[in-house]
Amino acid sequence: MAATPDKSLAQPAPGSREDLPTEARGRVSAPVSAGDIAQELEQLRDRFRRTTNALASAAHDLKTPLSILNGYIELLQSRKLGPLNERQREVMQDMFSSGQRLQHFIQDFLTFSVLETGELRMQFEHGDMNACLSEVCRLWSGRFQERGLALYFLANDKLTPFAFDGAKIQRVISNLLENASKYTPQGGTVWLHAEPYMWERRSATKPVASGERRRQALSAPNAVKVSVSDTGPGIPPEFHIEIFDDFFRLPGTEAAEGMGLGLAIARRLLQSMGGKIWVESEPGAGCKFSFLLPLKPILSSTTRGPSQ
Repeated sequence: MAATPDKSLAQPAPGSREDLPTEARGRVSAPVSAGDIAQELEQLRDRFRRTTNALASAAHDLKTPLSILNGYIELLQSRKLGPLNERQREVMQDMFSSGQRLQHFIQDFLTFSVLETGELRMQFEHGDMNACLSEVCRLWSGRFQERGLALYFLANDKLTPFAFDGAKIQRVISNLLENASKYTPQGGTVWLHAEPYMWERRSATKPVASGERRRQALSAPNAVKVSVSDTGPGIPPEFHIEIFDDFFRLPGTEAAEGMGLGLAIARRLLQSMGGKIWVESEPGAGCKFSFLLPLKPILSSTTRGPSQ
């Protein structure tokens, strides 16, 4: 008589349906198709767009009442409604500073939402980069003095007028200066510098022969390089790329002001103008943020050409 196999000793094959717990066997489904994954990804993207638009709408609705509050604070500070004692002036100044910071956060998020939804429009006009940078320094000089920092900018007479979006460039510089003023200790120094630059852009579709590369190196500069250097604590090399990500905060700086969007917005704005940005830094040796901007605008569906 043949022996009957002892089923209690039989071992299911690893990874088989029988290898799963009894209650989980009924939940095993067929492999997900590529079409299903694409559909779910598109649904997630759509949900993200709707959420971003909703938050941007809420942020926009905050601008009007905040502007009214700041207006009343400025009116009180002007003493047109009566004199203020020393303590009241201090409170008014704190209120005004807090309102300015909140207004800056709102503007950052609105800019981010426009960049995220692809609705940004560039307006290129011929202008003087020296004048553009000098104006930003003038606007930031008071903030640097309040924090006990020195800000230096020397105009470069080698820079010639070219077409760029002045408002966007000033936003990029402002974000970099704010970052420098936030992390540079009192008594530190920040330098703003600009110079003509030969940018050898590599194309994946059109490789450049060595002879052409040598001839290109002898031609005139085709870009402007702008740098913001500081004497702050520096950034570890492992974060040199990650700091340009949306909402990224360096470990240990979570309590600092801001939402982690300043550098991300700068990167996105420069990419929209055909430029690039990077950082050179080591812990304890300060930071140097640099970006390149082509002298000839790179037009796309989200840009508008130079004004005629």
